[in-house]
Amino acid sequence: MKNFTYVRAGSAQEARTASALAGSMILAGGTTLLDLAKCGVTEPDTVVDITHLAGLDRIEVDGTGASIGSLARMSAVADHPAMQDAFPAVTQSLALAASAQIRNMATIGGNLLQRTRCPYFRDAAVFPACNKRSPGSGCSALGGVTRNHAVLGTSDACIATYPGDLAVALVALDAVVHLGSRAIPVDDFFLLPGNHPDREHAMERGEIITSVTIPLSAAARRSVYLKIRDRQSYEFAAASAAVGLELEEDGRTVRDVRIALGGVATKPWRARAVEAALIGKVLEPQLVRQASLLSMQGAADHGANHYKIDLAPRVITRAVLQLGGLA
Repeated sequence: MKNFTYVRAGSAQEARTASALAGSMILAGGTTLLDLAKCGVTEPDTVVDITHLAGLDRIEVDGTGASIGSLARMSAVADHPAMQDAFPAVTQSLALAASAQIRNMATIGGNLLQRTRCPYFRDAAVFPACNKRSPGSGCSALGGVTRNHAVLGTSDACIATYPGDLAVALVALDAVVHLGSRAIPVDDFFLLPGNHPDREHAMERGEIITSVTIPLSAAARRSVYLKIRDRQSYEFAAASAAVGLELEEDGRTVRDVRIALGGVATKPWRARAVEAALIGKVLEPQLVRQASLLSMQGAADHGANHYKIDLAPRVITRAVLQLGGLA
């Protein structure tokens, strides 16, 4: 592990100034940074500690929505009663992520910025070719084992899957990431790999996440996060869906629906074509099954990950029908 300079920021502005320097990285919960530093993928010259900055761990919920500080712990948000009531998909996505020990350490801001679990990215000694780690070097995954790789949002430069759960729920519920001087919808915060997979989000050097806000809606209150994985716990999603549903007064017609997928794309994936196919329609199983297939428009498999193209629509169907009382 490379030696580095340690800076303890006394304010958010100090953190921004220090993080603007080339080779600097932010330390919050440390569950991603230290992991990547130990395996040699990340080699910071300077580590900027923001763990003690006052006010960035607040969790506030009112009649308009929620504001979650970037240093709020995953477990604190997952266990927050008002969050559970207003945004169940969010708290469920956190409760189903990682282990209890990691949830007690990891922060909301750090969770959004976690890097892919692609083994070709994380093992630099064995697989030197990785465009995320070394731009222009190639993508070892394209000729390798692809069972856990993405089928949506891929490019010739990268097929690595975004690993997080929380971001999927946030994308479905139209959350916004606040960076101090500007705010970015979560769906726009994450970037497609294109020819530059090393650039994963819209945050610029010298910026830090200060909070995440989520607008309150009927669909947010009636939401669920469904995660399918190879084992019941301590595992990343093979496919997941965050779904919010609002029905008309008849209890059958879809007034609003929000759907996002995880585990199948290079970023949290909003299934807008599925939403458009359901809004205004009477909810019934066959309609939902047919509409869910639209989520795989443009999907491309790489052999062993073909099953995701079949699995993801089924996860959407199950989640929607569950919310609609038709499961």
